[in-house]
Amino acid sequence: MNPPREMSSAMRPDEMLPRVFLLKSGSIERDQAGNILDARSSVTLIKTERGWIIVDTGQVGDEEEILKALVDLGLEKSDIDFIVNTHSHPDHCANNRLFSRAMKIYPQDGEEITPGVWTLATPGHSPDSISVVVDAAIQPGDGMAPTSRRVVIAGDALPTLGNYQKRVPPAVHYDRALAVASMNKIIEMADIVIPGHDRPFSLQEESPERFVGLMTASSR
Repeated sequence: MNPPREMSSAMRPDEMLPRVFLLKSGSIERDQAGNILDARSSVTLIKTERGWIIVDTGQVGDEEEILKALVDLGLEKSDIDFIVNTHSHPDHCANNRLFSRAMKIYPQDGEEITPGVWTLATPGHSPDSISVVVDAAIQPGDGMAPTSRRVVIAGDALPTLGNYQKRVPPAVHYDRALAVASMNKIIEMADIVIPGHDRPFSLQEESPERFVGLMTASSR
């Protein structure tokens, strides 16, 4: 686990480091036999020096929730500059079409998209799975000094809190060994995980805390 990265009081987190905003939590619904009935990905927005990056765009039917979250941040869909998908399954990219002005980019393993934002190859769930790693400015609370936290937008390489707690890879995978290795890479480096199909959680606590409140419109 990485220790918290404190910033000096002279640093301005809104300009020096990226900011991460959760537009929509992911979810997954199963029947009693464990079969997937409905799966909808998390949708995450990153404010960077290079512009606004959206990571995954959700499933058909998520459009209204995503657009409302953008409005709450004072943004429109035309303000999005770049789209990154953690992989090409439709529950993660069905709404790419909403952002017709944005450039779809395909970063490679270890590639820096912009300062503080880079990609990590995390195959196993699918051959093309990547995670987006953000060394982000986080404001813990009113009157508290800003800190840096490593946020990993994991897609389905780490789809739920339960996968982390049980140390089991996603049930849907093409290569179990790769899926386990990818999940472990994320756990080793992340302070906060935005999973593909659950709410964000922190790895800084002995019992992982749900971690949503610091990444909303009010934290902009």
